[in-house]
Amino acid sequence: MTYAGLGVGVVVACAAVAVWAVATEPRRGRRPARLLAVLGLTAAALCLLTVVFDSLMIAADLFRYDEAALLGPRVGRAPVEDLAWPLAAALALPSLLALTTDRRTTEARA
Repeated sequence: MTYAGLGVGVVVACAAVAVWAVATEPRRGRRPARLLAVLGLTAAALCLLTVVFDSLMIAADLFRYDEAALLGPRVGRAPVEDLAWPLAAALALPSLLALTTDRRTTEARA
């Protein structure tokens, strides 16, 4: 199995959770646009950090990839496949939080 094949499977599963969370936001009395903004900002921040730190670790020769298992494109020194994991986390974690928190609980904390 390639890195891309594994990453795509995980991202698709996490995207399904995100779609479910966004679709059910109005039923919980919240705006879907807010969750979409959170998902986008989280994904951008995690992907940027991944590119920076993966590039530094690869430049320092802390680890190597099997070139035969990679697609080829790179962002910095990091293979594009590495972006699947922060993208999956950015989709799943805020979505799961939205699905498991109640509006009343959120308002009580504010």
